[in-house]
Amino acid sequence: MIDHLPGKSLGVLIVDDNAVVRMGLRALLGTDPRLAVVGEAGNGRAALHLAQQLHPDVILLDNRMPHVDGLSVLRPLAAISRVLMTTYTHDPVTVESAMRLGASGFLVHGDFTPDELIRAVLRAGPGLAHLSPQATSAILSRLHTNVPVRTAPQNRQIDALTRREREVMNLVAQGLSNSRIASRLVLSEKTVKNHINHILGKLQASNRAEAMAHWLGTDRQDNRTEPRDVTTGRERERSRP
Repeated sequence: MIDHLPGKSLGVLIVDDNAVVRMGLRALLGTDPRLAVVGEAGNGRAALHLAQQLHPDVILLDNRMPHVDGLSVLRPLAAISRVLMTTYTHDPVTVESAMRLGASGFLVHGDFTPDELIRAVLRAGPGLAHLSPQATSAILSRLHTNVPVRTAPQNRQIDALTRREREVMNLVAQGLSNSRIASRLVLSEKTVKNHINHILGKLQASNRAEAMAHWLGTDRQDNRTEPRDVTTGRERERSRP
């Protein structure tokens, strides 16, 4: 199913095998004039086909679907658009896998409000990561389980962070939003965004999730995977819509 994208609205592709869920997501996104649903798909294969045709700004991607699931096509979809996982599971392995495969965020159904969904989609457009609370807890649990706690920075990139940047990064790794970090450190939100930009540059991370993994020492690369070029597409903190 394909619609036309009006004006400068953010184009969204909804991918879920449940037609009722797709209808609900379409209705919620339709309440904001800054968003326009440009298509729907019921499995990963159809999603990839539509994404290649439409080049949407953001893809809402379920995981458990017939024929081809979400994780199986996440990497090629992420090469085309920003991808927000929208699924019922908050299994730590699934959350971690999604973020490693290029997801810009992870939303667990029942763990976000309509306003939070719209905000997550709008933030995903310019490349800002967004995880719902259960997803954040799941990935932090997974990282803490698999990786010894770092008592001091262990590489040059982290050594390059200033004291304040390390304070900010600690709070980012706890899943705090920019506004909450600003409140915690008694800074302006703009200053926090500037610090995060500097952190991303120094850690050679393209988004907050990559920076979090690097900070926690879990950014190990699979030897079978080609190195990712981090010199382009680097996330830049922008003013929230």
